[in-house]
Amino acid sequence: MSSNDQAAGPGASGSDPGETAATGQEAPLEGSPEGSPRDVAGDDAAGAAGDDAGLADAARDIADVGAVELITTVSVHLLSAAALRCGLAEEGEDLKDLDEARTIINALAGLVTAAAPDLGDTHARVLRDGLRSVQLAFREASVVPDRPGDGPGEKYTGAVT
Repeated sequence: MSSNDQAAGPGASGSDPGETAATGQEAPLEGSPEGSPRDVAGDDAAGAAGDDAGLADAARDIADVGAVELITTVSVHLLSAAALRCGLAEEGEDLKDLDEARTIINALAGLVTAAAPDLGDTHARVLRDGLRSVQLAFREASVVPDRPGDGPGEKYTGAVT
């Protein structure tokens, strides 16, 4: 692990296939029995030069993505996650988790509201429509609906009816 990787924390570089980003713990390498130890010394010696090149490639890839595209992509992922958590997937009740949906919708509403002036009308309108749809889905899925204006994201968007 390079000094940049150590400063950023475990899993920050994304270049180590045996380390999970969510936990920062080592995961078994592909093709190795689960739970088998990894050859850490071999990874460090062979991967040190590759880490710097990989970081440079990742930075270049990130720099190539425009802000509007990045915000739109993240928003679409949040919309999809919120829809799943509201029970709109084929599996429905199996994936339904309204506490998680509320958190995701609040984050999405904040992002869309804050970014709308920079996104332009075309992108912002589509994201607002999607946000409104998941807010309404949340309201329908709730056993005890929130008062108008108190639903997820409504402090940013106003009451959704």
